[in-house]
Amino acid sequence: MPRSVNHVASRNRRKKVLKLTRGYIGARKNVWTVAKNTWEKGLTYAYRDRKNKKRNFRALWIQRINAAARENGMSYSRLMGALHKHEIEINRKVLADLAMNHPEAFKAIVDKVK
Repeated sequence: MPRSVNHVASRNRRKKVLKLTRGYIGARKNVWTVAKNTWEKGLTYAYRDRKNKKRNFRALWIQRINAAARENGMSYSRLMGALHKHEIEINRKVLADLAMNHPEAFKAIVDKVK
C-alpha cells in the first residue's frame, strides 16, 4: 500500500512562508529551507526590536527634554525631580513634544517647578 502524504497541506504551508519572503534577495526568497530560516529569524528580530523601539524612543524623549531644560537653566535630572516633588504627573513623551513644538508651554512648566 502506498504511503499517504497530505501534499496539499504541506505545499500550502510552504507557499505561505515563501509568500512572506517575497522581496528578499537570492535564495532567501525561493529556496524553502533558506526562506524558512530567514523568515523565522525575521520574526525573532521583530520581537526583539518591538522592545528596543520603546527603549530608543524613551532615550530620544530624555535627550529632547534635557536640551530644552538646559535652555531654561535647569538640568534634566533636576527638572524631573522637581516635577515629582511638585506632584506634576506628566510623562516624558508629552514633555518632549512640548519641548519641541510648544517651547513657551515647556518654559511655563519649568518656571512653575523652579
